[in-house]
Amino acid sequence: MSQEQTVFSQILQFVSYDDFRICVRRYDGNKGVRRFSCWEQFLAMAFAQLTHRESLRDIEVCLAAHQKDLYRSGFRSLVKRSTLADANENRDWRIYSDFAHSLIKRARPLYADTDLGLDLDATVYALDATTIDLCLSLFPWASFRRAKGAVKLHTMIDLQSAIPVFIDITHGKIHDVNALDHIIPQPGSYIVMDRGYIDFHRLYALHQAMTYFVIRAKADLQFRRRQSRQIDKTTGLRSDQTIRLTGPKTSGLYPVPLRRVSYYSEEIDKRFVFLTNDFLLPPLTVAAIYRNRWQVELFFKWIKQHLRIKRFFGTSPNCVRTQVWIAVAVYVLIAIIKKQLGLRHSLNTILQILSTTLFEKTPVPLVFQRYDEETETIDGSKQLMLFDI
Repeated sequence: MSQEQTVFSQILQFVSYDDFRICVRRYDGNKGVRRFSCWEQFLAMAFAQLTHRESLRDIEVCLAAHQKDLYRSGFRSLVKRSTLADANENRDWRIYSDFAHSLIKRARPLYADTDLGLDLDATVYALDATTIDLCLSLFPWASFRRAKGAVKLHTMIDLQSAIPVFIDITHGKIHDVNALDHIIPQPGSYIVMDRGYIDFHRLYALHQAMTYFVIRAKADLQFRRRQSRQIDKTTGLRSDQTIRLTGPKTSGLYPVPLRRVSYYSEEIDKRFVFLTNDFLLPPLTVAAIYRNRWQVELFFKWIKQHLRIKRFFGTSPNCVRTQVWIAVAVYVLIAIIKKQLGLRHSLNTILQILSTTLFEKTPVPLVFQRYDEETETIDGSKQLMLFDI
């Protein structure tokens, strides 16, 4: 990579501009646009995500401070906050949704060799949702409670890569289980969910689509045991049963047998009961699949802490969706950079390093090499002691 290019410019080389242009043309994103194209909008919003900008004015001022480097990064002119606000308001958010999905398609094969520690030759997905709080006076369309607004981020991630493969942004009042109506089941794969997704009509639809599920059961489940398998209680297992639902409604909604696995975790002193439609999987693997579900919780925690999706640069639904999808695109882009450059650092560390070096004219690999050298050469033995012990 040329030393005349900024780090920001080099990062953008991991993005396929042709893929982006296809997404823009699909929704006529640049129709009637004379200046500040969809690409420049993406650049400005990606810059805001990478550097944790707080407002449109903040974006405008920070980019203006690097005016001489903007053209090489893809900007045709200075970014004005009013122009960016209008773009976020009017440009179709689906442009950035489709573009994020194109990045996801590139990222997933890069993590295909990641070992989950499961003796399982199949793709495992985790489905969950998180609520993003909004100020009701600024986002009246997102009324959630009497004095609170919110949108909900429904997400399914590939556990092998921690890359989201499905995201749906809905009103905060939409129940989590509705996401099952929008995902496309992949035969032979596994979807792991918490008990909030218990809906036997929808679970039976997954079963008919030849998709396996692992879900935590509710305490009031009505069932009849048909068979019990032998278990080793020293492993934490408490039971492994074949059951039939006996509830007045559930017996009709899920008319075929289910598998019920009970497991006790000594580490947290808690008992879990799982339901699955896979009768061949070892029972400990069922418990291990559910344990890996926490990766989706970590994904939510990461993007809320390190990307700009809790404070928005506009108040319309289109602005909110645009910002969230560009945040997802940035997350996936960092994941791609991590693999293609062979970086051993965490995504958080990569993001922090990039955020402070965006307009340096240093090859990206050398940026991380310099970081490693600086952190490794710190000799703790030369530090002064406050107290002699």
